[in-house]
Formats: sequence, structure tokens, C-alpha cells
Amino acid sequence: MTPAVPLPPSLLSLPAEVGDLMDHTPESAYAHLRDTRPAMFSSPPGDGTIDIMRWPMTEGQVLHRDEGQVVLEDPVVLPDGRQERRLRILAARPEPPVAVLPLLDGQVVLVDRFRHAARTWTWEILRGAGAADVGDAQNAVGQLEGLLGTSASEVIGLGRVHPDPAILAEAVMLYAARIDALGEFGHDAGVRRVRVVAFAEAEQMALTGQITDAVTITSLFRARQAGLGEQGPAV
Repeated sequence: MTPAVPLPPSLLSLPAEVGDLMDHTPESAYAHLRDTRPAMFSSPPGDGTIDIMRWPMTEGQVLHRDEGQVVLEDPVVLPDGRQERRLRILAARPEPPVAVLPLLDGQVVLVDRFRHAARTWTWEILRGAGAADVGDAQNAVGQLEGLLGTSASEVIGLGRVHPDPAILAEAVMLYAARIDALGEFGHDAGVRRVRVVAFAEAEQMALTGQITDAVTITSLFRARQAGLGEQGPAV
């Protein structure tokens, strides 16, 4: 039997002042995240919320952190008073992830991407992590440049969506972008090909289960509602 390869410590990317601490003290990696990204630990007003307990009553843990994501174990209090610990995944960067629906003469550009978690290939629009010190719309443009080798003649905001709020903390910022041509395809990790289809065909792919990615399906719906699903340039 081939021996298992040990994984590197998952907290090496934490700031130096935090190090690899994973204890239940105010100096822990969890407390550092809570102090630097407080919105991720707040509760809306009103009854029925699931509140996060705070030190010194108890403390959560950072179970894993890498360049893309942080896995937390939150100590929570349910509305009926019971206490539990629940897992949650945050983006490693405070900037929200972005997704962009490329429109080439009214047609939809899709990429065929392998998703490790689902262990399958999926037809999707472009999606990636937000970059520091860059606006969300510009991050969307960066996705076009990096993977399709093209720029946008127009970028249209489509709001935001929570792909899976049961486990994923952040919402994805949605955009559509009109492009004039496809450039040199950048072989991003897990992406093997690009396909251009009519808007109605993309919608049919979603209806028949050929497209299962929730971000892509939501973007198609919102783009259609915004009148972007027709052929030709906007009038």
C-alpha cells in the first residue's frame, strides 16, 4: 500500500501575528477573523436568529484555511436555547467572489469546468475570487481577460446570489458583459473548453439539467428579466 502523503498545515497562510494558534483564546485564529471581519459574525435584529456565542463563554475554531477559503466551526445558540457547533465556509479574501455572463452578439459563452466537490464537469459562466483593491465590476472584467482573452464593451450588474447559504457565507456578485469577440482561451485550472450558444439554448440547457450550476442559472434568469437575452446590441 502506498503511504499517505502528509498535508501541510492548513493555517500557514494566516497573518504572522496569528500563526497556527487554534486554541479557545482571544488570540486564536477564529478571534482574529471575528475582529477583522465582524460583519461575518453579526446577527440581524429580531427573533428566530441563530446567534454566535462569543469568548469568554466559548470560542470557535478555524479548521482550515488556504488561498481560497476558510472553514469555521461556529459555537451557536439556537432560537430554543440549545447550543451547537456548526460548520461554515468563508472566502479567504474579504472581497466578494464575482461571476460574469459573457454575451457575444446576444449569445451566451459557457465554459466546461471540472468541479472537485461535485466530482463532475459542469457548464458554467465565468466565476472567480475577488481581487484586492479592485471594484466588483472590474473583477468581472478580469475574469473575461484571464479566461477568454477579451474585454467588455459593456458591463451590467445583475445583483447578487447566495449559492448555498446553508454552508457558504458569502454572496456572489453577478454581472453580464457584452463582448465583441473571443480571444485566446486561457486554460484555467479545471476548464477544458468554451462553447457559445444562443441565449434560448442556454436556458433550455438549464431546464433540462445540462446546466446545474446555481450561479449560472440565476444569472440567465436575471439577464432575461433585464432584457439581455435578445440578439444584437442594446438599443
